[in-house]
Parts: sequence; C-alpha cells; structure tokens
Amino acid sequence: MPSFLRAAGTWAFSQPYLLLALMALFWAVNVVLGRYIAGHVPPVALSFIRWAGAFCIVLPFAWPHLRRDWAEIRRRLGFMTVLSITGISAYNTMAYYGLQFTQALNGLVLQSTGPLFVALWSFLLFGERLSAKQMVGITMSLCGVLVIISRGDLGVLLAIAFNAGDLWIVGGIVVFAFYSALMKRRPEIHQLSFLAFTMGCGALWLIPFLALEIRSGYVLTFDPLTLATLAYVTTFPSLVAYLFFNRGVELIGPNRAAPFLHLTPVFGSVLAIAFLGEEPHLFHAVGYALVLAGITIATRGASPPRRSARAADRPGS
Repeated sequence: MPSFLRAAGTWAFSQPYLLLALMALFWAVNVVLGRYIAGHVPPVALSFIRWAGAFCIVLPFAWPHLRRDWAEIRRRLGFMTVLSITGISAYNTMAYYGLQFTQALNGLVLQSTGPLFVALWSFLLFGERLSAKQMVGITMSLCGVLVIISRGDLGVLLAIAFNAGDLWIVGGIVVFAFYSALMKRRPEIHQLSFLAFTMGCGALWLIPFLALEIRSGYVLTFDPLTLATLAYVTTFPSLVAYLFFNRGVELIGPNRAAPFLHLTPVFGSVLAIAFLGEEPHLFHAVGYALVLAGITIATRGASPPRRSARAADRPGS
C-alpha cells in the first residue's frame, strides 16, 4: 500500500467524529433497505448471512491478530459472548423482524431513542452520569430528529400508530444500547480480532433461529434484489460500520458517541430526498441544524476515556 494511503488511513482511524458520522450513514441505508425488502428476504436469514458473510470477509485479515489475542479472548469468553449476542445476533435480527410489520418512519423515530438508552445503561452498569452538556446536546439533537420526521408538524408525530413491529425495534435498540455501554469494558485486543470473534460467534447463535425460520417455510430466494441486498449488508453496515462504531466508542466513550445515532434518521431523510423524490423544506434545515448543534454540544468539554498502555501500544487496536 502506498505510504500516503497508509498515512491517510491512520489519520482517518483516529478521527472519531468522522468514523461515527459514516457509521450513521451506513446504518441509515440499512434501515431504509430493511424496510424496502420486508416480506422478500426473511429477517433471520438476512441477519445470519450478513454476519457470516462479514466474518468470512474479515477473517483472513484478522487471523494473525486472532492467534495473538486468543488467550485474552478465552479469558474473557463469557463477556465476549454477551457482546456477540447483544451487538450482533439480537439487535439486528430484532430490527429486521420489526421492519416486517412497521414503516420506515416509525423505525427512524425509534432509532432516535438510542442515546437515551445508552445513557441509562451506562448509569445502571457503571454509575456514569450524563454531564449537563451531554444532556442538553442529546435533547437538542433528539428535537432535531423529531422536527425532520414530523416535517415541522406536531400532528404528524401524534398521528403515528405504533404496533408489534415497533416493540421489536425498541427491544433491539435497548439491547444495542446495552452492548454500547459494555463496549467501555471490552478486552484490550486488536479491532480485527474483536470484529472477527463477535461476528463469527454472533452468526453461530443465529443458526437455531435460522433453522426454525426455514422450517416454518420462510426461505431465501436468490434473485437480483436479494443478492444486491446481501452484498450491501455484509460490508458497509456490518463490517465497516461496526469497525467505525467500536473505534469511535474506544476513542471518546459510549455517552459521547451515542448522540451520533441521531444522524441515522437525518441521513435517512437525506436519502429520501435524493432517491425517493421528496422535496427539501425549511424544516429539514432546522432539524439538521438542531442535530448538528446537539452533537457538537454533547461531544465537547469532556475528556476521552483513558486507554491503558497495552491498548495504546497496539496500532489499530
């Protein structure tokens, strides 16, 4: 690899705000796509192939690091398994299942509650309290999300009808918030070791549920739409976005990273304007400004979490 590309990659991997913004973009596409293919691609099969495929992609690059880190992974096996189930197996499958029964609008509204659940889990598990700036920032960015989704009309929000699919999505968000809070205590191993293990382990835990789905007659049809969907979900919202999310949390902590989840519905609305023919309005600008201002407030004025010498000595860890 040319030296300038290596230097650019090293710089980018040290920019948590850039990484977290790209993560939100990839996940926004994933939400819109998940709703678009609802009823066409079975949710458990989609989740299993997503993570099994991502595992196969990352394994050749992660193998040397896995061998080196295996002793530490075995020592923290229970904790690593919990991370695999919550961050990989459960969250995504529950979200895909919920999108079978609800609208993308509902999913985007519910996604905006993520930072609040991260803050709640961080407090319950580790006694971490939000600073005043973080609380103001999260509230402001949440208001921005609601402005965008409601089109500046409170009546739109009041008219939204929630159903069982929404409960599945909320459950998935609660589980992912638990994973996000636990990431503060993840083992000090290489990023690729962590990704490879959690993706592989998460895929394995989905196999029994995949068997039940197939037995019920809900099987995958390999047509162009399915193949294009699988190609996307195994790379950008899985491998790339999780790498960026994990690195962002490592650099600035879960409470400071969580407000970036509010960018997911923001990007979702931009995608709707760009690809679904929706027209931009003043409320879009107001909502975007509130979200960006909230993220700026929430992520400033706090020191990033300290890393041990062992973790800091590892390039790309």
